[in-house]
Amino acid sequence: MKQKLLIILATTFVLSSCGTIQSAAQADCTAVGLRVGTPEYDSCFKARVREREMDYSNTFLPSSK
Repeated sequence: MKQKLLIILATTFVLSSCGTIQSAAQADCTAVGLRVGTPEYDSCFKARVREREMDYSNTFLPSSK
């Protein structure tokens, strides 16, 4: 019973954090005045999601060299 509860809690935590990266990326892009649906917003959103995924995965972004 204890193991089942732990699995449920872990699954809930993982699934609840799925929207966090996207929500944070959206907040970043709208905070600088970009409007949802514009090409600039889409570019910003994709870049922020990628950066946050890299941050959370503990891997380094490729250098610009």
